[in-house]
Amino acid sequence: MRVALAGALLLGALGAGPSDTDTDTKTDTAPAEAAAPAFWVDPQSAAARQAAEWRRTGRTEDARLIERIAERPQAVWLHSDGAGAEVRAHVEAAAAAGRTAVLVAYFIPHRDCGAYSSGGAHDDAHYRRWIDDFAAGLGSHGAYVIVEPDAVAHLVAGCPGADAAERYGLLAHAVQRLKRQPHTKVYVDAGNASWIPDERRLVAPLRSAGIAEADGFAVNVSNHQTNEVSSAYAHRLARELGGGKHFVIDTSRNGNGPYRGTQAWCNPPGRALGTPPTATTGDPSLDAYLWIKRPGESDGTCRGGPEAGQWWPEYALGLARRARG
Repeated sequence: MRVALAGALLLGALGAGPSDTDTDTKTDTAPAEAAAPAFWVDPQSAAARQAAEWRRTGRTEDARLIERIAERPQAVWLHSDGAGAEVRAHVEAAAAAGRTAVLVAYFIPHRDCGAYSSGGAHDDAHYRRWIDDFAAGLGSHGAYVIVEPDAVAHLVAGCPGADAAERYGLLAHAVQRLKRQPHTKVYVDAGNASWIPDERRLVAPLRSAGIAEADGFAVNVSNHQTNEVSSAYAHRLARELGGGKHFVIDTSRNGNGPYRGTQAWCNPPGRALGTPPTATTGDPSLDAYLWIKRPGESDGTCRGGPEAGQWWPEYALGLARRARG
């Protein structure tokens, strides 16, 4: 799928600045951040198509709300064969717009421990071929790449059926291979503050997963912990790793913080969009606030939602309506 470059140029100029929607965001921007990258907006996202459809049918207020999602950068998840061509299309579109793509590699064997987002590569060899293809698709354009959400934390929490040695080896290969591409920043997923509260339990697993060669790690992917909680957690983890590692925070749905009821991770009600994506954070260790989980895509078939990763317009509308900016 080749992305329409004209749309990328138009939409790419929107929504990449900091917001006052979350009081956890720092404002003391360091001079070195003047050249911080601006992230790419996908003009063919489900949110963009939804906004256009609702404008055509007269739902102009709903369209305006959904544009809070459509006009802001979101990660593109790669989770099936043929990743290289898709990666190439996205990074070329981003480069044409003078922007940086954010991509998610999500194809590890026994993905999601067989739950709502199950799937992934058939075996070790399949995954290695897939990540090699993914990396080749980057060419010299570069991107921010989030490596395998949940893969490490699932092993720490317990993931029957997953071979730990194989998984760590594959993650380390992914980091090493991706870092061979110029201008590419790589972040290994490290779960969230509510899943593995004692961050020390992640240190040895992340080292086995190749964190030493990565730029850092990602926290709060597809979750709802606040910026304050996520940043404090990430700083503690970085210290436990020996210092020096940077991190990114997923702020796509954390505007109202976490849900306090049961099954809090899966399509929780009452949530809101969080801080818009930006690499200007005021924290030298925090490389970016990102929308890694694409707001409006379902977590799975809970609370009436569609299959995991499918666009759910009613849920998206709620996230946008409750956002404070």
